[in-house]
Amino acid sequence: MRIPTAKLVLAVVLFAALGIGGFFAVRELLPALRPPFFKPPEDITKLIPGDSEVPPAVNETDMPLKLPPGFSISIFAKDLPGSRVMRFDQFGNMWVSRTEVGAVTLLEIDRDTGRVRNQDDIFTDLRKPHGLAFDPESPLLIYIAEEHRVWRVTTYSDDPGEEIISLPFGEGHFTRTIAFGPASADASAGRPDKKLYISVGSSCNVCNERDERRAAILRYDPKSQQSEIFARGLRNAVFFTWDFSGRMWAIDMGRDWLGDDLPPDEINIIEEGKNYGWPICYGKNIHDTDFDKNVYIRNPCAEPFEKSSFIDLEAHVAPLGLAFVPVDSGWPEDYWYDLLVAYHGSWNRSEPTGYKVVRHKLDEEGNYQGAEDFITGWLTSEGALGRPVDILIQPGGAMYLSDDKAGVIYKIIHRGAGGRVQ
Repeated sequence: MRIPTAKLVLAVVLFAALGIGGFFAVRELLPALRPPFFKPPEDITKLIPGDSEVPPAVNETDMPLKLPPGFSISIFAKDLPGSRVMRFDQFGNMWVSRTEVGAVTLLEIDRDTGRVRNQDDIFTDLRKPHGLAFDPESPLLIYIAEEHRVWRVTTYSDDPGEEIISLPFGEGHFTRTIAFGPASADASAGRPDKKLYISVGSSCNVCNERDERRAAILRYDPKSQQSEIFARGLRNAVFFTWDFSGRMWAIDMGRDWLGDDLPPDEINIIEEGKNYGWPICYGKNIHDTDFDKNVYIRNPCAEPFEKSSFIDLEAHVAPLGLAFVPVDSGWPEDYWYDLLVAYHGSWNRSEPTGYKVVRHKLDEEGNYQGAEDFITGWLTSEGALGRPVDILIQPGGAMYLSDDKAGVIYKIIHRGAGGRVQ
């Protein structure tokens, strides 16, 4: 997440101070400000059919969202403004954090139809809730990350919950994402990691942090109740995940105010103890001399001091959710091992960019093969119909995608020969 206040305030000040001239100044900013901040030009739920309305044998992709041949999209759930992180529980129900409204919502799923039969705000009056994670050893126990803390509570009970770790808060980026490490992340094969990973964004656009827990990914041990810094130098790694070999991947959003094309947003492979450069470095070990005026004998961004990005993205696309396509997805083999990334979309670029889901092609060994658009159509000349956030791909092929602007959750499926869902 970026902090748009400065540009928005500038536009307002110019308008107030300059009268008619201010109007033209604001108008110049509208291409950048309209997509993220203004009301969508149309209600996307009226443009895309609901899940119950998509015939099994029909590919409904021309609606306006565009997908590759063989894929279809529908509205799985609506009336969910501010939808961010999605997680399924052991009963097949979906839990959704709604950061803007301070709630965590339960979507009860009918087991026979696979559709939402009821939705209810279970936890309310929360402080910017974002991350959700179910305990791998106690599946009824859900962990919820608010701006200032992580706490846990037993679902479907009267459990009041308990705080397990406090977090730095105030100023800057406020989303906190959490996840338990997979089995392959542990040195002991076949055993879950049992550690909770927490991303904490920076307190500023670019600065030297006073609290080392900011601009970092933390690791918390529920048994010892101890936490540590796992990786640092990550300005705003809102989402992270693990690949099939147990490597952690995270997006990172570059700083603002270096123009339309700098710095790149990033996809990083996260290694324990490594520094990913922020605030003095970005991308492929590029020194941010606009911020860091110190003189060095050698490049301060070169390894082993700093870790380079793995993939540089276009500046200001605002990458968020990311998910690997599993081999058991039922998708074409060409998609196996690929990484899908939701580009939330820019607010601070003269020409808006992002507002799509992008396929980053990887081979079985994790070697990068390039990128191509997977879902487009949210960004229009009149504004943004929505802003994609989190991605979940379930065994069997169903992909779920949250949208905090349109307030919906989409369902994407691939259809095989004869129109059957694969």
